[in-house]
Amino acid sequence: MKRIALISLLILCAAQISSAQDWAKATLEKSPRHREWVTVKHDNRSVETFVVYPEAKGKTPVVLIIHEIFGMTDWVQDLADQVAAAGYIAVAPDLLSGMGPNGGRSTDFAEGKTMEAVSHLNPDQVTADLNAAADYALKLPASKGKLFVGGFCWGGSQTFRFATNRPDLAAAFVFYGGPPEKDAMARIKATVYGFYAGNDARINATLPDAIAQMKAAGKSYDPVTYDGAGHGFMRAGEAPDANDANKKARADAWVRWKNLLGK
Repeated sequence: MKRIALISLLILCAAQISSAQDWAKATLEKSPRHREWVTVKHDNRSVETFVVYPEAKGKTPVVLIIHEIFGMTDWVQDLADQVAAAGYIAVAPDLLSGMGPNGGRSTDFAEGKTMEAVSHLNPDQVTADLNAAADYALKLPASKGKLFVGGFCWGGSQTFRFATNRPDLAAAFVFYGGPPEKDAMARIKATVYGFYAGNDARINATLPDAIAQMKAAGKSYDPVTYDGAGHGFMRAGEAPDANDANKKARADAWVRWKNLLGK
């Protein structure tokens, strides 16, 4: 059953993305904000991590960004820049660091192989990588010491799961990702905000149980569904060929996200 669900996830996500994201890369290259790749080390791993700084006078919170099942794409980097433009230090670790051919990362995989590699990542390794990236960012001189997390598709599910493992989160933002195991929800300290697509039956089928289980655990969970949008609308809504429903969902979700970050 898990294998069937995974295959469905791969097919669904693959239907929403093209191999090239030149439009995102072009937008990022025009950004005035400082961005850099840093190597975050923990245990025996080195995690290549994309960091973008806001243009701000004072210290700012950190937003940890968890990429889609497609790995560290141009769109993820452009999204990190948009988060920085909103006034936050954006930190996006490439969770395929060291896992690619010859010890490479996302960009070193052959076309079509990235999704398979991400889907087979060890959950404990993912958690350790995310914790290391978060700890690095929180120690930056420009950091205010406040941590948020947001993720998309596969990264949305990892965001929900990360909330069960990171007690100092200010909030978690799950974009069209599934919930963690029921028993793990008891460990969640932060409010979890959900962003879901109306035309995404696979993920939406998990919502009634997730709502009931979070309520039973005494946890704060606030999901919103965007009618007419498809899975991956935060990316698809920006693409040159975006349909109206995805454009609107992306715009509305972005406004909501920024407002919640500013609370």
